[in-house]
Parts: sequence; C-alpha cells; structure tokens
Amino acid sequence: MGLVIHDLSPTDWDRVCEKYEGWTVVSDRGTIRPCVGCFSCWNRTPGQCVIRDGYENMGALIHHADEVVVISRYTYGGFSGFVKNVFDRCLSYVLPQFEVINEETHHKKRYDEDKPFTFIFHGPKLTRLEKDSARKYVTAVCANIRGHVKDVLFWKTEEGGADDSGQATTKNKPKLNKIKGKVVLLNGSMRSANGNSAKLARRLYGLVETMCEIVNLSDYINCEADPLPILDGAGALVLCVPLYVDGLPSQVVRFMKRVEDAYDGKPLHVYVLANMGLYENKQLENLFSMVRQWCGSVGFLYCGGLGVSAGELVGGLMDLLPFGKGPLYNIDTQIDRLALAIDAGEYRGEFFRGPGNFPRWLYIQIANRNWNRTARRNGIRPRDLYRQL
Repeated sequence: MGLVIHDLSPTDWDRVCEKYEGWTVVSDRGTIRPCVGCFSCWNRTPGQCVIRDGYENMGALIHHADEVVVISRYTYGGFSGFVKNVFDRCLSYVLPQFEVINEETHHKKRYDEDKPFTFIFHGPKLTRLEKDSARKYVTAVCANIRGHVKDVLFWKTEEGGADDSGQATTKNKPKLNKIKGKVVLLNGSMRSANGNSAKLARRLYGLVETMCEIVNLSDYINCEADPLPILDGAGALVLCVPLYVDGLPSQVVRFMKRVEDAYDGKPLHVYVLANMGLYENKQLENLFSMVRQWCGSVGFLYCGGLGVSAGELVGGLMDLLPFGKGPLYNIDTQIDRLALAIDAGEYRGEFFRGPGNFPRWLYIQIANRNWNRTARRNGIRPRDLYRQL
C-alpha cells in the first residue's frame, strides 16, 4: 500500500488518480489545523497528535505505507501551505531524542525503516535554480524524518515563471532606503507568548528604536481573520519564526501566499529572526532561502537576518540571563546588530549563531535526558515515548 499526499484541485486529481488506485490519499478537506508546537505527540500521547481534525495520525500513515508520493505546488522553494501543514503534523513519525547522523543532529527513528519518498512539484515552469532549491529542501526533509528521496519530478501545469536572474534566487545586496512606517515583529509561532520565537521578538523589540509592535500570527489564524491588516502602516516586517520540518511553518507559508495574492501596499523591508531546536546553524539555510524567494515573488526588499540554533536551550537561558551575558553573548550581539540594521533600513546579511562555548554532545545529552523527565511529569513512562502505532 502506498500513501499519496497532494494539494491538487478535484479536476487535476481526477486526471492522475487512476495511477494511485488503492492508495491511502491525504488531501485538503478544509479541516486541517496548524501544528501548535506543543510536542504532545512526543511526551503526552506518543505517536499521535492531540489535535483531532482528521490529520492526527500522519506519522502512523507514513509508517504503514510502502512508499510515499508527495504532490505539491512549488511555493518559495518548498511545499504549499497545505502540504507543509501535513508534514508539520507528522512529527510523531520520529522520536524527540537526538543523535548525530552525517555530522548533523537529527531526531532518532521511531520505526526501523528507510521510507522512500517521491516528490512532485507543480505550477509554472521553474528555473534551474528553483528546481535546485526544491531538491535541496526535500533532501533536508528526508534527512530529518529519516527517509530517503526516491525521485523529484516537476510538472508544468500553468504558464509563467521567472528567469534565473530574478531576485527570488539571489543573495546580492539590494539598494535600500530608510524605513518609512512602523516595524512589525511578526511572531509566526502558534505557541505565542511562551515560545522561543516570541522571546526572541521581545528581545529585539527592546532594542529597535523605530516605532514597532509585536503581532502574533496565531491571533489571526485562530479566529480565521484576514492577516493582511498586520501590514497596515508598516515599513518593515521581521519574521520571527521557528523552523518546522526544515522550513517555514505552514501558517507562515499561508500568510506569505496571502500577501503575494492580495497585498497592494508599498514594498516592505523584510528581515528574519529564526530559531530551531537542532544544533547546526546550516540547517536553517532553507528557511532563509524561502523568505528570499517570497520577497522576490512579492517585490519586497529582502534584508537578511539572524538564525539561532539550539533554540530550546537558548529560550531557557533567556529567562535566566540578562542581555549579553554568558552563552547568549554572541546571539545577543547579533540581535543588537539586527536592531541597528532595521533602524537604518540597511541590508543585514545572513548570520547564524548558537549558544557560545556549548558543545554539541552536551546539548544532545541534556536534551535527551529532559525528554524523559518531561514524560515522567506527564505520567508517561520514558520507555513509552518509543511507542509505535
């Protein structure tokens, strides 16, 4: 039995569905909710998401499939909002504990298998660089969910597309002017005030001298309000976001697509303040690439930003240490420089930092031990964290 995850319209699905007769099909029924980053699928109901919307068993579905085919519209170097939502909700397919594979920190396997994934991207004709971006992204996805890429295909289903010289695929320093308007610090995490994205946003808020405000995207997602008013009167947007499955969270992808489709205001300066639980900074590169491509699609001015690794440790230390002290010194230094760049309306470049003088082996050891402690607090035996469905 195979599993196909797709975002095709009913008409387009009818054209290809015969090929997947007998397969389990996951499509957009309009009920899927974004991952809230609660980790309950790891430490409260191991192997199963606590959100009961029909997509709570994605990890088990992937496990029981002989192979997985993913059909998604190419969106800023990765998946569409719906397909990304499905992958965000498949966290239970792996375990919370870390190990080092090919010199990168990844989650341990829940199932002793190497699942084959075929990825099919559809939409306008893609450039060579966009195709390379898609391949790089799905390779990272499979590395972290512990499967492998069987094939990557591209379907041209509509006219259009950029050439290889567009801003969507360049890191060249743009010509910028001083920001005119407020600075919106958009907390893209569904964890809202208690998450690391919100903590970093508050850290930055205290340093930016230009009038700014922190906005929680979850406030709009939860009440299904149009998020476009977030940008009213804005001259700059700072995306304060966590890394979910090697890219932007699904709710942020949906927000960005809404902006591309409907925003008609002035071009904005866009900065990034990203964080992740993994240790190696380079695992944030795909997220930054997605923001660059989005800015190229919308006509915004991409200004770079800061990526923070070992986020769970950093978040805990921010509650304990004053600004610029201890292992957070190099992170806080870069946040300060990011604030200065925002006030000046300057291009920041892309910088990646983790807690200083904190070795990877110690971070993994502490993280793995903490998962067991959290399980006990939740009334779960540590061995039950490994439960298979």
